[in-house]
Amino acid sequence: MSDQSPQPDVEKRPPNNNLLFAIVILIVIACVAAFVLFSAEEQPQPVVDLPPQTQPIEQYKAPEPEVVDSQEAVLPEPEVITPPPKRVVEPTPVVKSLPSLNDSDEVVVANIDEYLSDQVMDLLITDDVIRRGVVFIDNLARGKVAVKHAPVEPLQESFTVIEGDILQIDPNSYERYTPYVKIFTSMSAAQIVRLYEQYKPLISDAYSEIGYEGDEFTQTLDEAIELLLDTPEPKGDMPLLRDSVTYQYAYSEWERLPAAQKQLLRMGPENMKKVKAVLRSVRAELEK
Repeated sequence: MSDQSPQPDVEKRPPNNNLLFAIVILIVIACVAAFVLFSAEEQPQPVVDLPPQTQPIEQYKAPEPEVVDSQEAVLPEPEVITPPPKRVVEPTPVVKSLPSLNDSDEVVVANIDEYLSDQVMDLLITDDVIRRGVVFIDNLARGKVAVKHAPVEPLQESFTVIEGDILQIDPNSYERYTPYVKIFTSMSAAQIVRLYEQYKPLISDAYSEIGYEGDEFTQTLDEAIELLLDTPEPKGDMPLLRDSVTYQYAYSEWERLPAAQKQLLRMGPENMKKVKAVLRSVRAELEK
């Protein structure tokens, strides 16, 4: 089992916009129909001219007013007219224009810095932030780890094992990943999705650059989350086998897992639980 992972591989996905297109068409038809019906009700009725009078019209005499005893007269109570409530006009939100994808790093990093500590921020690679994230997640969705496009700095500490009757991972190796897990746990799912929605146009641009339809990235993100959540959780130690200068999992079902899931296994049981909890919350937030 090696920390080395295959190079990123990009393959095109077929577009999946038929359902969205149908929904848009239905909305347009409904709006047009409502407009036509509303306009028909608002049209004034045509004016019909009366035929000319052939007989002289007698002068109208108003009837003499009836004298009513003031003591017996009962004046009706004046009708109280309640004015309609004033319509509250919500202020139009100020929408800041996004920079171009090439000029987005400074803005994106400054925005992320509002949520993360300096210690966690030091782990982020701050050039081509959006492009790195898009390529990395696209590879995760297919079970791969794009090391060259990783959005974080590589591990500094080496992978270690415990030699004995059974070769197994040293628990101290799990601690190497703890600062990286803090990147996930330092932000709420709502904050993560808010950032995603805020920069979604730039994310779509970056996704289009590698040959996909930009609006398909949300589906790719969901697939990446689903694959990581499907990673099995060991109940005990994870025995290893030595393979030349690298190691492999002793259990073939673990060794056959995609590279992305094996990477999550290497984080250790506790870190894996924390990452999965955040991923479930993010997925639930995206589905709202």
